[in-house]
Amino acid sequence: MTEGALAKFRQWTQIVRHYGGLKNTLLAVYRYDDLKTGSFIGADKYGNSYYQNKRYFIGRSRWVQYADRVGLDYDASQVPPEWHRWLQYITDDPPTTTPLKRHPWMIDNIENKTGTRQSYMPYSTVRPKIQSWQPPTSSTTASQSTEAMKS
Repeated sequence: MTEGALAKFRQWTQIVRHYGGLKNTLLAVYRYDDLKTGSFIGADKYGNSYYQNKRYFIGRSRWVQYADRVGLDYDASQVPPEWHRWLQYITDDPPTTTPLKRHPWMIDNIENKTGTRQSYMPYSTVRPKIQSWQPPTSSTTASQSTEAMKS
């Protein structure tokens, strides 16, 4: 019984050490709802850190810790394609060991801007085929009623 409790305490101290103290551990619980320990694999140019722990099940053994600058507004579109293929087990080699081949037509990763002021809003240059109904104004109805009385 004490060996199990001692192992749990050792694991908890390892997690607190991994996150850099109790304050950062509590912040990680608040941000990610999960505490994991693993080996640091690399970081991308946006500040995201990537980790792996082969003791976890496949599908949960690789993860990303988003940069602090995004706070709670992290999104999967903030992961560049070279790291996405590693996170989704498309390849076993991280981009730190086998970089993605760059082509001239490739652009940098752009995160999804939906729901922000920078989101794409298309506009039409064609006149609509159906005109919306405009309710009559009070001056229009008054003139129509006087014309109806005259007739």
